[in-house]
Amino acid sequence: MTTRRTGPPIARGDLFDPDCPTRRLLDRIGTKWTSMAIKVLSEAAPEEVRFAELQRRMPGVSQKMLSATLRNLTLDGLVTRRVEPTVPPRVHYRITALGLSLEVPLAALRSWAEEHMAEIDTHRHRHAEQNATDQD
Repeated sequence: MTTRRTGPPIARGDLFDPDCPTRRLLDRIGTKWTSMAIKVLSEAAPEEVRFAELQRRMPGVSQKMLSATLRNLTLDGLVTRRVEPTVPPRVHYRITALGLSLEVPLAALRSWAEEHMAEIDTHRHRHAEQNATDQD
């Protein structure tokens, strides 16, 4: 069971403190779906993007996963949500200034991953082959 910190917000986190909420934040912002959602919403800024359009522009994301991702982004203040009272309701999302500030570091991480993916795959493949040989 994890304990949640209560009380006034801290000014700056400490990743190496086991009770620091920075760890939970990194768990949320470090996912591929968060990175993709932030990218799509940043490209549309300052305009809104409807849920269905987000899902279309994020191949492979399920409705459930996209909903959970957007809920967390909204709770963290990175995205705003607007619901039109229509049948069915139209749900729109817009990135906030705080969310836009996250795009730069996430873009750097995406770029690094895309640039080094082949090298990482090679290392993993070699490791798997080595483990298979060691077990023979």
